[in-house]
Amino acid sequence: MLSGTWLRSPAARALLAVALLIPLVLGGLFLAVNKFHSSPTDSLDRPANPVSDDQTQAEVVEPAKEFVGVARLQKPTAGYLLMSCKDRENPPYQGAVYLTFAVPADARTDKYFEGIATAMVAHGWDEGLPPNQHAFGRTLHKGGVTAILYRDDDYPNLGVVRLYGQCRNMNDHRNDTTGWVDITSRVR
Repeated sequence: MLSGTWLRSPAARALLAVALLIPLVLGGLFLAVNKFHSSPTDSLDRPANPVSDDQTQAEVVEPAKEFVGVARLQKPTAGYLLMSCKDRENPPYQGAVYLTFAVPADARTDKYFEGIATAMVAHGWDEGLPPNQHAFGRTLHKGGVTAILYRDDDYPNLGVVRLYGQCRNMNDHRNDTTGWVDITSRVR
């Protein structure tokens, strides 16, 4: 059994100091490495190539126009919104388009939306997994833009294409009062 004098010896004190210091040093290293290690949220905090408001809008308005032309969508109407990728107001922002169109009354939903997706794939869009909330819906993407295509649940005579751009607009829009902007004339 050890006597109480051994714990007071210089060797024991050094051993206790090292034993207590090692977890502190390792904890500090963990925090330092974690701080300097990039995480998925870093791409939101500092996008590689920030873009202007006009570029953000063009990134989603042009594909919306492409959907209308390539898929020959009938009676299209569209709105544009600049939305935060992080929360409700802070940068970065992405452009979003909400495009509605008339679904022909005699069209079978599954075949009609399949035809739209096929036409878009033929023009360079890639098809992804179907959206969970919408029967016969399709998800397409091209050049950083994601498009979700589906029949409106509340109005079966309407189809919807929601387009989302990349989160690269770092301009400060926290005090903007604008909401959806009608861009129907730009997509027809």
